[in-house]
Amino acid sequence: MASAAAPRGLAPNASLPAKVQPIPPNQTLYVTNLPSAKIQKPDLRTALYMLFSTFGPVLDIVALKTMEMRGQAHIVFRDIQAATQAMRSLDGQTFLGRPMKIQYAKSKSHFVAKLDGTFKIPTMISGAATVEQTELQQSIFNAPLPGTAPEKPTVPAATQAAKDAEDESRGQKRTRDEEEEESEEDVAMEEDSDDE
Repeated sequence: MASAAAPRGLAPNASLPAKVQPIPPNQTLYVTNLPSAKIQKPDLRTALYMLFSTFGPVLDIVALKTMEMRGQAHIVFRDIQAATQAMRSLDGQTFLGRPMKIQYAKSKSHFVAKLDGTFKIPTMISGAATVEQTELQQSIFNAPLPGTAPEKPTVPAATQAAKDAEDESRGQKRTRDEEEEESEEDVAMEEDSDDE
């Protein structure tokens, strides 16, 4: 007696909770559980590059040592296939004494977005506090651009007349004699004859 399996009506990923959705494949991998105290950041990046470059071309490695990003890294591959192969092979493997946890990154890497031409500069969070400027900061940042004449303050007429008289007594700048230079340039060069 063969019994037909009753459909359960579950979604394809029914084993996952409703709020957790699988992350779609991405060419950027998010690696966690990396050692942060034992190794310097440049050495960690080099070690990650040496390990992950065996699966394909690695474009960028972002490994920060801030409190929020300690023990984590993003590895950017040129294509999704290389990233997938690296994730399948290295997930759970011991790296510098700790088992790595690897998954696809949730969003596209800035490096990849710049290559695609889809990069948008991140804007400030709307809840960020605005910083008030002091008078000194305003005078510096609101100053006229270099090469433009600054606004001249209004000067009383008597002071202006004295300044004009001083300018006249200085004299005039002599003009260049460009005619002499032009006449020297127009002289034909002497040619050596090979008739000798």
